[in-house]
Amino acid sequence: MSIWNTILNNLPEVEGPSQKFLSFKEKLKWTLVVLVIFFVLGVMPLFGLGINQLERFQFFSVILGAEFGSIISLGIGPIVTASIVLQLLNGSGILKLDLTKPEGKKTFQGLQKLMAIFFIIFESAVFVLMGGLSPGAAFIGTPIYAQLQLILIFQLFLGGIMVLFMDEVVSKWGFGSGISLFIAAGVSKGIFVQAFNWLPGPSGIAGLTYSSGAVPALFQSLTAGDPTTAGLMFAALLFTAIIFVMVVYAQAMKVEIPLSFGMVRGHGVRWPLSFFYTSVIPVILVSALIANFQLLGSFLDNRGIPLLGTFTSTGQPSSGFVFWVQPINLVKTIIQQNTIFVGATPYLQALFYVLFLMVGAMIFSMFWVQTAGMDARSQAKQMMSSGLQIPGFRRDERVLETLLNRYIWPLTIMGGLAVGFLAGFADITGTLSSGTGILLAVMIVYKLYEEISKQHMMDMNPMMRKFMGGG
Repeated sequence: MSIWNTILNNLPEVEGPSQKFLSFKEKLKWTLVVLVIFFVLGVMPLFGLGINQLERFQFFSVILGAEFGSIISLGIGPIVTASIVLQLLNGSGILKLDLTKPEGKKTFQGLQKLMAIFFIIFESAVFVLMGGLSPGAAFIGTPIYAQLQLILIFQLFLGGIMVLFMDEVVSKWGFGSGISLFIAAGVSKGIFVQAFNWLPGPSGIAGLTYSSGAVPALFQSLTAGDPTTAGLMFAALLFTAIIFVMVVYAQAMKVEIPLSFGMVRGHGVRWPLSFFYTSVIPVILVSALIANFQLLGSFLDNRGIPLLGTFTSTGQPSSGFVFWVQPINLVKTIIQQNTIFVGATPYLQALFYVLFLMVGAMIFSMFWVQTAGMDARSQAKQMMSSGLQIPGFRRDERVLETLLNRYIWPLTIMGGLAVGFLAGFADITGTLSSGTGILLAVMIVYKLYEEISKQHMMDMNPMMRKFMGGG
């Protein structure tokens, strides 16, 4: 055990700020610096890359914060996968880490980083050796082929390590977390491009070519008398706006628990518990899990082992488990066939996908509450340490814990189901970019806005900084 502690304590890490309080400008500077580096890395192609079979999984690249074919082709996948594995091990009681204590949290974070590095190496090797990202076909059978494979693996490893430490920089020096920032940045770029790109894109009736962006394509198709394409573009824009409104409205829903300061009579606060209690984390985890299923299923099918299902020549799942967890654009299918009676399979596939997201998000939400210190006991300890108590009750942590249990578990379950439903609904209605990605981006930006507002308020009022524990 001492060897493991030595390894965990000596892992490379980003040094945190020496001062307890960072100014708004300082946090904004580091957040923007990391964001610029992330975008630059996303346009740096892999040296020696000849075949990029991962292009067909562009849907998952947004969720993983990746740009397949670039140096950051792994994105946040290894980090999220490591988090999933650790949550399952700790939630099942195999690890038995007490996350309410500093030692337990430190061990958990060290194990997560060590496991993330392992998955960076593992996924880099899998992507290259199993044909996802490989040298050109002209090099097959030549001595240089193996060398090019090693070069590709090293580049992917280097990109994965950079993403890992950029996430740590944002967490310690910037706003929010790097994982959330990279997802929001990728989704925002995708939405802007798919909405306003004027470059030639899909063809409509009579071979007419429209712009790739939904807005110009909508007007072009209306002018050309193509109602089908116009309906598709209008539906994409409409459902994108609907999802934005629904998520912002649901994000603002919260339960406020009245608390009072035990030492100061007549003064109290309202402790907010958001309806999306675990925020976007469950959707990120379950979406990453689906992405891993799809990638693994494709690689296995290419090797003649279709354990998770089969794929078509264009890379689309055609049967098995991967087919049913694949998002389907149900609205597009209805508009193109000009009838709601499109057969039972599309409806069943959409229903299974939405239910899988809902159940998966609920399960991961429950795990996250336990592992992230968001359970009733941890929250009660935090309130007690802040000098808060329930008005009219004696100062007792067990009383607070009992009260919080009435709200936290229902919010955890209902919030997880709701966020899973919204993600699934967005995907099957064909919103701009990835529907799940849009949901994540809206919630991430909303949280980021709240954190920036709080930071700005603390900068403007030093007394508020002291009250919030900023030093």
